[in-house]
Amino acid sequence: MQLITVTIEKPETINFIFGQSHFIKTVEDLHEALAAAVPGILFGLAFCEASGKCLVRWSGTDPAMVELAKKNAQAIAAGHCFIIFLGDGFYPLNVLNAVKMVPEVCRIFCATANPSEVILAETEQGRAVLGVVDGLHTKGIEGEDDIKWRKDLLRQIGYKL
Repeated sequence: MQLITVTIEKPETINFIFGQSHFIKTVEDLHEALAAAVPGILFGLAFCEASGKCLVRWSGTDPAMVELAKKNAQAIAAGHCFIIFLGDGFYPLNVLNAVKMVPEVCRIFCATANPSEVILAETEQGRAVLGVVDGLHTKGIEGEDDIKWRKDLLRQIGYKL
């Protein structure tokens, strides 16, 4: 067995959701869940099939996001994982519960715009996702100014009153 990492390649501001599921209909079900959660959402998704032809299956509403999803899924190449890239101005917060409620979704590894790496174990049989490095190393404890900044930001972008 060998441990490897795959860096998620994407524009800095683009958010993505990375998870694991268990069935080929994940592609259609995730597409429907995203479209129902946020009408007009722009996204691309890809799913690594783990049996049969073992293809990267894909769908989406934005060609650039679809290409990002296909490229990253192929680089990860671990069984039954999926990756969803959200178009500019769309956020995991608005679709995460819909994604988690898809019956074949087993887990969500991350939902972020941060620089990220997927940690994989590779054996003769295939690859397994061990986890995700989401963002950078913590640098300290927030102070009063940091708390004020955080609270102001949440109100500025409309997530708190």
